[in-house]
Amino acid sequence: MSPAPPFAFIEGALDRADHLRDDPAALAALWPDASVIVLDDDGRAFADDTRALRIARGAELGGGPGTTTFLGLHEGEAWFFANASTLALHASQRVDLRSAAAHWPAWQASVFAQARALQHWHQRHRHCGVCGAGIEFRRAGWLGKCNGCAAEHYPRTDQAVIVAVGNGDRLLLGRQASWPARRWSLVAGFVEPGETLEQTVAREVLEETGVRVRAGTARYVASQPWPFPGSLMLGFIADAEPDAPVANDELEDARWFSIDDVRTGLANDWAKADVEGEGIVLSPPISIARHVIRVWVAEHTATHASK
Repeated sequence: MSPAPPFAFIEGALDRADHLRDDPAALAALWPDASVIVLDDDGRAFADDTRALRIARGAELGGGPGTTTFLGLHEGEAWFFANASTLALHASQRVDLRSAAAHWPAWQASVFAQARALQHWHQRHRHCGVCGAGIEFRRAGWLGKCNGCAAEHYPRTDQAVIVAVGNGDRLLLGRQASWPARRWSLVAGFVEPGETLEQTVAREVLEETGVRVRAGTARYVASQPWPFPGSLMLGFIADAEPDAPVANDELEDARWFSIDDVRTGLANDWAKADVEGEGIVLSPPISIARHVIRVWVAEHTATHASK
């Protein structure tokens, strides 16, 4: 048995099979036996009585791929996503993406994440940003073609960094006012035009906490598709000056925490962040934030063990 992935939406990615997007005949042939994930307008997936994924079959839905979006292939089987509003299909339960990531098989959650990100793009890009005319989706849902000026529009992904900023035995954490009382996490922010990822790390940490990242210390750890609604989180670790954190308008608070505090935060039940208890609670297991924190702790522990 393969080990569980360290966070959600990275295991079981479909073969995107790009060549099939321009082949309507091939997609039509795959349709009767295809699996279809159905999402409502709020991005929740149709599920069965046990809240497991309700997989519709092309033959069950009838017709052809039509207005569905081709996602790719899984072990040779075609996968599509469809909007519930276009179908005469009902389900006893509907599951949001965060719940699916916590309870469904990892590869199904990855399929859901892909479908949700594409759905959000379709919902938010119905008109051309050049001339304002309507957009027609082609290439099995992966290309938006303007009916006015013929401009082409493609799905967008917003890059964001999330960084474990350390200073010796301390880790910089922040919290938003809307979070449960004991929840803390890493500093994160979007990449701006003309920036390198390392520049984004330094700018976002300084803007949100007033802490200066030491030049040349930011190092990449891992990435995670984050379809809430359409981001790619790029995890980093960096070293910082011993500045006193001062939270900006985006954060309610920012503080240095000892490595023992961080270990306690990892051990505490993430689902009980709103319950009184000892110590902080860190990000849930579906998030890359928790993984990056664990990597920081492991690196720190290994460094000190070798001394």
